[in-house]
Amino acid sequence: MELEVRHLRALCAIAETGSLHKAARQLGVSQPSLTTQLRRIERALDGELFLRERTGCRPTPLGRTVLGHARPLLDGMASLVAEARAAALGPRLRIGSTASRALPGWLRRLRRRLPDTETSLMVDVSASALLRMVAAGQLDVAFVHEVEGSPLRVPAGVEVRVLVEREPQFVSMARDHPAARQAVVDLADLAGDRWMVDPSVDGEWAGLRRVLTDAGLDPAYLHGDYHSAASLIATGEAVAPCQPTSGPRSDLAIRPLRGDPLGVRLLLASAPGVDPEVYVDLRASYREAALRVEAYRAWLRRQGSPLLGAG
Repeated sequence: MELEVRHLRALCAIAETGSLHKAARQLGVSQPSLTTQLRRIERALDGELFLRERTGCRPTPLGRTVLGHARPLLDGMASLVAEARAAALGPRLRIGSTASRALPGWLRRLRRRLPDTETSLMVDVSASALLRMVAAGQLDVAFVHEVEGSPLRVPAGVEVRVLVEREPQFVSMARDHPAARQAVVDLADLAGDRWMVDPSVDGEWAGLRRVLTDAGLDPAYLHGDYHSAASLIATGEAVAPCQPTSGPRSDLAIRPLRGDPLGVRLLLASAPGVDPEVYVDLRASYREAALRVEAYRAWLRRQGSPLLGAG
């Protein structure tokens, strides 16, 4: 008998579950059928692969050797099938991103430049999760932000380019907040406010606490997600950090913070071999989103930002 992929899959299932009964259920076959198959495999290899015990099955030394070769072969076969299916479907670009106003422009540019490429988008608050997906081959690129003072761990094999070395974080507050009368707000003007923060955003909770503590403030915090933040901020329940590209709203005021104490670094992570023009498209889209907001445009002008002169 010659070993086939289904035989290797059966051996791995027995090893992973530690039980012929559980492995049979996982593989969708009967236990007697799997037991017979295992005996045939062992006869073909001239040795016992598993010790059958009252508590289940565990690999013998020969079994561990066979499994050590079987698992990479199965992984390689899965990759072959995935790549073949992708090739059959045509070119594709799987994008991940934390929330950004640059996304619509980026997708528009990609669609125009790569009309035959199937594009998918996944938005997640966790930059770390998106980086892991790039490393695992589940995403081709990920546009993420790294909170100042809380560096991201970039998995091996993932390439990273810096889009913006330091993007300041503005503050969002109710339109009738006393500090909203100022063009630039001091942290001290928000000493009596409750700050809303999403603890699931990598590094944001620690970064905000660090900045407020350094400013001598010990405010109350409201933990929540930023999808529900706007209504709470608009009613004066909280203030919150926000991206400087955030567009104006009739019920909210968005202002720069004096001294720019809060900042993030914007990164594009990619798998090896991704078209470098994807970065160029993102940079152009971010510039478009940035210059659309008057307060951020003025901030960039004061900084002499190269974004103002980018094409």
